[in-house]
Amino acid sequence: MADNQKNEKTDADRPGPDMPEASEELSVEEGFKRLDGLLARLEDRELPLEEAFALYQQGLQLVQQCSEKIDTVEKKILVLNGDGGFDDF
Repeated sequence: MADNQKNEKTDADRPGPDMPEASEELSVEEGFKRLDGLLARLEDRELPLEEAFALYQQGLQLVQQCSEKIDTVEKKILVLNGDGGFDDF
């Protein structure tokens, strides 16, 4: 019976409106929106520890995705200098 419980997935294990699929490409804004949803769920004091940890892991993945996107955008930002060339921002 314990094996059956280990194989059961909780809502926190399934992607939902607040959770991305593994291959889903999100905008930074959508990632932040989903993080807000995860945080709201984590604030529920009745949330079981296992679900809270799964939500926390999903939040870490979202933060990493958003951070990578922001880093990419920062690298692409160029500023035109006075000589007509481009300098890194």
